[in-house]
Amino acid sequence: MARRKILTFPDAGLRAVAQPVTEFNVQLQELADDLLETMRAASGIGIAAPHIGVLERIIVIEIPGEAGGPSVYVNPSVEWSSIETLRHDEGSISMPGVVESIERPGTVRVRYQDLAGLEKVQTADGLLAVCLQHEIDQLDGIFWISQLSKLRRDRIIKRFGKIRSTVE
Repeated sequence: MARRKILTFPDAGLRAVAQPVTEFNVQLQELADDLLETMRAASGIGIAAPHIGVLERIIVIEIPGEAGGPSVYVNPSVEWSSIETLRHDEGSISMPGVVESIERPGTVRVRYQDLAGLEKVQTADGLLAVCLQHEIDQLDGIFWISQLSKLRRDRIIKRFGKIRSTVE
């Protein structure tokens, strides 16, 4: 496993659309391992390959306190979402230090493949549903702040700029 460099907002790679994974091999397992290590080092709970500049449709999610450890989703897509919604604070490892409340469907059904290429379907609700939608959006080139109104998005960008200027 290797920790990879995380792209930081406003890097154009964060708005690029990831391509489907077609080869299920040792390199894919290594990418999943690198994503997990990178996510943990950044204190994140979800990461998509585009966060590290790899335009492949793979995400890793690890929610603290959840049984079973980390989950890897290859070529995931939301095939159904509930009408009921929930609000949750979201942020990104590519924009550390800022969060904002976003409304999303409360339950989703996701179709994906595992690391061996086997087709799977999972229904998720709560925080896992939020994470899946957030990371699948990232695979589609939709950075999380695009879910916000222009006013809220501009405030987040300004706040992040201030955080970056104090770190650099």
